[in-house]
Amino acid sequence: MKVNNVFVQVTTENPQALMTFYHEIVGIPKAEGMGDFALNAGGTTIGFDAHSEVSGSVKEPARILLDLFVDDIKAEQKRIEGHGVKFSRTEGREEWGGVISTFADPDGNLLQLIEYRPE
Repeated sequence: MKVNNVFVQVTTENPQALMTFYHEIVGIPKAEGMGDFALNAGGTTIGFDAHSEVSGSVKEPARILLDLFVDDIKAEQKRIEGHGVKFSRTEGREEWGGVISTFADPDGNLLQLIEYRPE
């Protein structure tokens, strides 16, 4: 299969709240030409929409992890924490060279900042 693009759709009761969180707090830019509820995360489009079968917080927050690879995990974490976001993991080191900090969006979906530091 040849995949031309990836569009990750995040469904929620409140698409505006998630869009605001991911764009204004996390800092992911809007996806040009994709409407009001789409962001461009390093070439992958993340969209937010309501769904009739979705309500409340996620039941299994770790089922899908949105990994955001960044150049400076300390600076990005500090910036996001400045908006009142709490991290459940801070700069945990993995054997493969990843340094990971984990936090949740308003619906409880988990996001991870990852800085790759092979040593």
